[in-house]
Amino acid sequence: MASVAKVEQTEAKSFFSGISAWPARLKEYYADLKAEMGRVTWPSRAQVKATTAVVLFAVFVFSAYFFIIDMILGRAIQRFFATFAK
Repeated sequence: MASVAKVEQTEAKSFFSGISAWPARLKEYYADLKAEMGRVTWPSRAQVKATTAVVLFAVFVFSAYFFIIDMILGRAIQRFFATFAK
């Protein structure tokens, strides 16, 4: 019985020490975050515009490609079923 009470007391102590350490850990986290964001190399506005244009172009090209493939396969399947439905 005494060991169970001791374990519960230790768990409660670690729980409350974790809560009391929370503001310090949060402050350290924000300090580390600020330092890390300072080391980030951000792209220029021109680079962002260029990569955005490339992505949009690729999206339209791939959507046109998949539209064409879908139309071809759809018509082929319709003809296949029409042939065997007779």
